[in-house]
Amino acid sequence: MKQQDEAITLQDRLHVDLYEQLRAKKKSLEEVEQRKKEEEEAQRREEKRQREKQKTFEELLNESNLDWRRFK
Repeated sequence: MKQQDEAITLQDRLHVDLYEQLRAKKKSLEEVEQRKKEEEEAQRREEKRQREKQKTFEELLNESNLDWRRFK
């Protein structure tokens, strides 16, 4: 009976170790995914900033809410 209890305990322990490894891997993958999302967001912000920087005067004027007729 003692050998059977030890075998079950060893088997249970292996399952616990495997479970812990899987949890650690999942956490690692989630961190990588989060970092990737943050990098993509930063890249989008930089691209938007560059597009704003490259706009012509006409584009800026067309986007403006000011009515030039009021200042005539």
